[in-house]
Amino acid sequence: MFTRTTIIGILGILILSICTGLSVNLISPRGIALVGQWDLNKGVVNSGSKVAPVDAGIEIGDIRVVKKIYDLHKTVFIDARSQEHFQAGHIKGAISMPLDLFDDLINTFFEDQPVSQNIITYCSGRECDDSHHLAQYLSELGYTRVKVFIDGYSAWEKKGYPIAKN
Repeated sequence: MFTRTTIIGILGILILSICTGLSVNLISPRGIALVGQWDLNKGVVNSGSKVAPVDAGIEIGDIRVVKKIYDLHKTVFIDARSQEHFQAGHIKGAISMPLDLFDDLINTFFEDQPVSQNIITYCSGRECDDSHHLAQYLSELGYTRVKVFIDGYSAWEKKGYPIAKN
């Protein structure tokens, strides 16, 4: 059986461990968020970490709005998913720009698209924030008209909207 002294010692070590962990998390630039946005109805799932790119102000959550924009043919759609996912199916006319290849692809994109170009980034849905990362990178390069289609390719395909496969 544990003695009272042993239990107090264990509790002391536990409290000290928790405080140390929270302190390190607080000062770390890549700390784990303690709060976040977990409701899919409100937008992209976001841990709220210190490096989280999710900006709800640039999100388009209504697929009908995205389809109307698409039908105007004045906006470039950029797929942030992997090339394998892009080849398996993507929004028709979209450009593939996976995050891991961004540095390799951005110069060509920059040459082809003015910074005033309307852009919508997307990935696989609300559980994916790659489209937000991509939108952030493009904004940092001077693109001023960047939005994120938060429901992504899966919702687009489910609605029967135009897709292509490579």
